[in-house]
Amino acid sequence: MAIRKLLLLLKPVDLYPFLETDGVSLIKNHQVLQYLESRCKVHRDAITFCQEILNKKPVEWKPIARNDLSHPIRDVDMVITVGGDGTLLHASHFIDDSVPVLGVNSDPTQAHEVEELSDQFDASRSTGHLCAATVENFEQVLDDILFGRVVPSKVSRISVKLNSEPLLSHALNDILISHPCPAAVSKFSFKIKNKDGDTNPKTVNCRSSGLRVCTAAGSTAAMLSAGGFLMPMLSRDLQFMVREPISPVPTLSQMHSAFKPDQSLDVNWYSDHGTIYIDGCQVNYNVQLGDTIEISSDAPVLNVFLSQGFTQIRSRY
Repeated sequence: MAIRKLLLLLKPVDLYPFLETDGVSLIKNHQVLQYLESRCKVHRDAITFCQEILNKKPVEWKPIARNDLSHPIRDVDMVITVGGDGTLLHASHFIDDSVPVLGVNSDPTQAHEVEELSDQFDASRSTGHLCAATVENFEQVLDDILFGRVVPSKVSRISVKLNSEPLLSHALNDILISHPCPAAVSKFSFKIKNKDGDTNPKTVNCRSSGLRVCTAAGSTAAMLSAGGFLMPMLSRDLQFMVREPISPVPTLSQMHSAFKPDQSLDVNWYSDHGTIYIDGCQVNYNVQLGDTIEISSDAPVLNVFLSQGFTQIRSRY
């Protein structure tokens, strides 16, 4: 399919609106203030650069701020996000499997800055695992897409049913089911069920700080930080982990494992209150005592242009 109509989805230009209130900066450390202001400038410059490149190409495009996106994205051939993984994650909740997306990391982490400023503050910025482009290679990456030299990868998402009703949002990274208060204990049970109706004979009963389930893409995020394992990006499996289970606990394999595309993870919620967090703080749904939650990879895939696809293209020339 020819790509001629694009949507440019932008992370907010004023990245740190809290820097000033009534003309007075809320940041007292001058070095930190300068650093944050420089980050805003780098992001604005990246947006301007991408727009200038698009103006040179045989495409029709329009920009929209991330915060102004409120309806499913239709009638475009591709979405380009300018920001970081968070901007692409936000976009994914408005895109089905018919529209591919390219992420441009507008302000990637600079290793030398992290080292130089480590004694003052954390200078790390966007990781950009899902972003195939930066300002350094955006035009080349865009040309490869427009000329059909590369195709998007089909990345799995998570489908969630609450009391047998499908939720509208699908998770690209992960879901977390927990009490709304992070200090509170959650009580729940779960079991793995096959699509043919057979279930794992073992029901796992838990009291913990919650349950996390991630996709292959999300295995590089919170799951990895919690001790999870990396998964091949195109895997359709889902990984789950019980967070901070209270002793005594079942075996480790019951607390942390993976399940296949022909299986689901069925959860029974036994706490008065709970929340399903989809892709961090992007979307959330309330749950209550007695609710059932079904988690699977039945969601439509997201077609994402990934950096390894362009690396393969480069190796041919």
